[in-house]
Amino acid sequence: MVGRILELTRNGLAVHKRRGFLAIEEKGHELGRLAIEDIEAVLASSPGLTWSSTALAELSEHQIPVMFLGQNFAPVAVILPLDGHHAQAERFRAQADASLPFRKQAWATIVRHKIAAQAKVLDRLGLPSERLHRLTATVRSGDPDNREAQAAQTYWPLLMGKSFRRDRENPGTNAMLNYGYAILRAATARAIVAAGLHPSLSLHHSSGGDALALADDLMEPFRPTVDLIVHDLVSGGVESVEDGREALIGCLTADFPTKNGATPLSHVLIRLGQSLAQSFLDRKLKLSFPSHPIPTEVSDEDRALQ
Repeated sequence: MVGRILELTRNGLAVHKRRGFLAIEEKGHELGRLAIEDIEAVLASSPGLTWSSTALAELSEHQIPVMFLGQNFAPVAVILPLDGHHAQAERFRAQADASLPFRKQAWATIVRHKIAAQAKVLDRLGLPSERLHRLTATVRSGDPDNREAQAAQTYWPLLMGKSFRRDRENPGTNAMLNYGYAILRAATARAIVAAGLHPSLSLHHSSGGDALALADDLMEPFRPTVDLIVHDLVSGGVESVEDGREALIGCLTADFPTKNGATPLSHVLIRLGQSLAQSFLDRKLKLSFPSHPIPTEVSDEDRALQ
């Protein structure tokens, strides 16, 4: 079962643990409860939010990340558990000891999957994707030619229009992208901790002061899933996170084709994290990615049955 994303956005909320539930209060009045085991991640942007220490400890024991969002829904802090796996110490050591050639090979694999996903997004929308397909085949170990950036220069104007600029500080489309990426980042961080890996020991992204550098690495191939959702929202006239929140949260339930059948993105991330942990232990790279880089398209007939 895919867990739920708990959002805390209203002013002056208080969060407490009550038995096996997270209770949300406002001015001493309980607004509702949610079973802790059903939560995938917590996103907090509520001004004046207060927490009980037992609530935060319980979330950590269940390996549930709590991500704090700042202005324009960009993540500013995260709380993660210290102990996420019975073999964590061994996996930390293997992760820290990974050679530079191993990390470069892993990063090249991630970049190839990201560009392939961007190309498939353009394919689905009937937009020209030939250059991205060509770039996918030319990514070298460590991506020294920065094919990732070259792909982005082609991808964003085609997807969002020539006037679009990716800027975390801008509202509208950019804020929706920020929010979708925050959800993806939290789910990736949870998968990393559950695999017994340290989220700040990255493959590529600079880890200086970034507690989630490895999550930033592993989430890259799945950013286009969020991009596709935001494109559809904007095309439908949605201009704010508030109006697009439900669809953006739904990115974690998007089904990808895998050898085990249709698999929601949150579970795809768990398998990817586990495969990276095993790769560190074996010192041989074998990452688990879906057989198709973007979610399965839902037909009109399938929607009618849902």
